[in-house]
Amino acid sequence: MEDSTGSNPQSPGFTEKLKSWLSWSWTYVCFLWFGMVLIMIYVLWSPLKLQETLTSVFLNTLTPKFYVALTGTSSLISGLILIFEWWYFRKYGTSFIEQVSVSHLRPLLGGVESSSTTGLFSSVNGDAEPRPSVSECKVWRNPLNLFRGAEYNRYTWVTGKEPLTYYDMNLSAQDHQTFFTGDTQQLRPEDAVMQKAWRERNPQARIRAAYQAIEINHQCAAAYVLLAEEEATTITEAERLFKKALSIGKDGFDYFILQLHIFSLCSTAGKDINLLVYIKRRLAMCARKLGRIKEAVKMMRDLMKEFPLLGMLNIHENLLEALLELQAYADVQAVLAKYDDISLPKSATICYTSALLKARAVSDKFSPEAASRRGLSTAEMNAVEAIHRAVEFNPHVPKYLLEMKSLILPPEHILKRGDSEAVAYAFFHLQHWKRAEGALNLLHCTWEGTFRIIPYPLEKGHLFYPYPGCTETADRELLPSFHEVSVYPKKELPFFILFTAGLCSFTAMLAMLTHQFPELMGVFAKAFFSTLFAPLGFFADKMESFMPSSFWHQLTRI
Repeated sequence: MEDSTGSNPQSPGFTEKLKSWLSWSWTYVCFLWFGMVLIMIYVLWSPLKLQETLTSVFLNTLTPKFYVALTGTSSLISGLILIFEWWYFRKYGTSFIEQVSVSHLRPLLGGVESSSTTGLFSSVNGDAEPRPSVSECKVWRNPLNLFRGAEYNRYTWVTGKEPLTYYDMNLSAQDHQTFFTGDTQQLRPEDAVMQKAWRERNPQARIRAAYQAIEINHQCAAAYVLLAEEEATTITEAERLFKKALSIGKDGFDYFILQLHIFSLCSTAGKDINLLVYIKRRLAMCARKLGRIKEAVKMMRDLMKEFPLLGMLNIHENLLEALLELQAYADVQAVLAKYDDISLPKSATICYTSALLKARAVSDKFSPEAASRRGLSTAEMNAVEAIHRAVEFNPHVPKYLLEMKSLILPPEHILKRGDSEAVAYAFFHLQHWKRAEGALNLLHCTWEGTFRIIPYPLEKGHLFYPYPGCTETADRELLPSFHEVSVYPKKELPFFILFTAGLCSFTAMLAMLTHQFPELMGVFAKAFFSTLFAPLGFFADKMESFMPSSFWHQLTRI
């Protein structure tokens, strides 16, 4: 995984070559059409008798077979362009012809695209706020990411599909290098080996490098972490390797705490702290997956108490999921009271868990018919408002919770408010919504009402900032190609797809009519062209009466 710049590491291949070829073909067709227009102008601006002669000879020599061939070819070309436009729009979310026109014709016409993707939009309180640009759509580590060896690889063995993209794995490689490699210039030999191991694209090469690091130093905790993540085929085996890494990491942590007070080796100590926190968190996740939920909750609480400044790791989301599994709803509410604060960044887990707790209080007796007759009670109104708040934050989640869209394994990184976050949340929390009687029914009856509150989500939000327009692009890189990415707001069909569809249908109809009624369509074509050229002929007559004959004679000679 040498390339970790954030761009899609997959090779362009046939699609990129086809896009380049079609781009130049479209430009060539435009110039060809422009040349035909110039020739037509020359014919029409010739002296009137010459014009009449050329036009009559041209029209009289055309046979019905020509019109059939012309309309049939036009219909075929339009159909091919329509198929490619539709495929391109489904894959990339934009019109190919529109994109080529903007990139090739706009610079020629002197147009300049705005280099800034930020604009001023109204926030909740009405103040002008800069809208996030594409670069500001930050990708976060998935707090509940699965184990590669024990879970992701098992999916690959069964289905033959890769659940992770190269872009997602590149981000994980960057995370591991940042967390487990110190900033010091002098790396230990085993750390240098592990730094290369995280960048390897081949899983077997990473595992071999981990064993090489263990041969150099048997106390290399990072190597055992890699083996637990990628070589262990069961959660039990992964837990055993993490415990081995923890025993090594604790000794190293105690040593470096002493060195920190004596020599102030902050960077090295920071690396070991990150490693220790990562190992403890994964051990807690192992306990959760093996059914020891109370033990997992205790480990997560101790971890949050021991390292309170590492809030960006979102350990509280692991804790919320475990507490929901225990049905300890009072403890869940206590955690939400601490983290569902207006000054803290939100997530789908926080918003939808808050909505679940409020929905659970009223959902068992909720009836849409009764609510429409008597109106909503205060508790029901609070539940509906909480659902609207959650849907505004991430509108992709309800379709997964209501099983209107199939779930896949969650990626290792997520984009907040994007489809990747929705997949990750629903994968772990769908069971909790099903356990609360009537909660999914309440969600089904009320979630679409959110969109009436925010008719233009890209421009203005209700409780949150406007919905970012960059989520689709980032989610396509994070989620596998076999998954249909959810897009919000739903895009309308581009003009060129509708235009090409109309052109294809019209020319196909002309080709069929010309084939069935050749003589009648020939008469119609001649009449159409004569009527089309009549105003231009009249205009040429008027120009001839004003211009001297010598001018037209010299123009004809030219």
